[in-house]
Amino acid sequence: MSDKPSLPTAATRRRLLFGAAALSGGAFLTACTSNEPKEGSGGQAADAPVADDKPGKPVTIGFAGPQADHGWLNAINVNAKERAKKYKDVTLEITEGSNDTAAQIGQIDTLINKKVDVLVILPADGKAMTQAGLKAMRAGIPVVNLDRIFANPQAYRCWIGGDNYGMGLNAGHYIGEQLKDKKNAKVVELAGLDNLELTKQRTEGFDAALKNYPNIKKVARQAAEFTVESGQSKMSQLLQAQKNFDALWNHDDDQGVGALRAIEQAGRDDFFMVGGAGALSAMKAIESGEGVLKATVLYPPTMAASAIDLARALGQGKGVGGMAEFEIPSSITLYSAVVTKDNVKQYMSTGFK
Repeated sequence: MSDKPSLPTAATRRRLLFGAAALSGGAFLTACTSNEPKEGSGGQAADAPVADDKPGKPVTIGFAGPQADHGWLNAINVNAKERAKKYKDVTLEITEGSNDTAAQIGQIDTLINKKVDVLVILPADGKAMTQAGLKAMRAGIPVVNLDRIFANPQAYRCWIGGDNYGMGLNAGHYIGEQLKDKKNAKVVELAGLDNLELTKQRTEGFDAALKNYPNIKKVARQAAEFTVESGQSKMSQLLQAQKNFDALWNHDDDQGVGALRAIEQAGRDDFFMVGGAGALSAMKAIESGEGVLKATVLYPPTMAASAIDLARALGQGKGVGGMAEFEIPSSITLYSAVVTKDNVKQYMSTGFK
């Protein structure tokens, strides 16, 4: 997806790895439905309150996100709304998404003035909107910073988002394992917008993984724009320039729709393709087994559902089930699972349109 953040440094984040599919049947926060500790639970106190599905203290959550001009962003809004409906004790105040920083700041000000209990913010621009997060926190409203990270950790209570470097890393390892026995294997990369840090991170992860496979060489890289149209035009250029290669990694499943059109028009089927993000169309193509698309690496929009879970827990003064601590974590990085024909049924419900 477009405009993801630089991830927090390893020294300042805590990585929790869990599959996106688990969110469709109950968030990780509901994994523990009892406040009583279990044997071997790590010593969580018997009176440590943890979030579960049972109705509790009413919580009003304000949600401010960017304009849903991309399938992934639309899925963010859908996941947030659907998750909030699950809880009888949650009222969701959701703004009309905007990619204009000033407009989104105004929307956040409105939510602050409404005195919502918790704010979930996916900023149009994390750095530019840091002051909005700080204002909310100073007003006593805890902020769950979703995906695009604020420049100052004081601007949020908890950050949750995807792992762009991990996407590239896992895509590279998947391709590497498929080609490890092929002599002089060649791969190409269809990246996203090159002026975005997320694109650089995805490429860095991909290149790092390929270093484990000395028989594989990346022979070309072309940047697209996270759109169907750019995917088609840039993929056409790649195909014309590279008459022979074994695998393609495409950073984004939306631009992948265009890439697949270009591949079909060129009549090419001499390589396999790995996508990125987890669109429903990509998962259906993987499930069919037809065509060149064989896998996609998740950047799960279900993070918005988890953000609602976290906001509810914050509003109720509760922690995370299955953890010994009394509080929710300060940072959560989602895992970039690789979806293939072998496991696509598990992840199909998380695919976005």
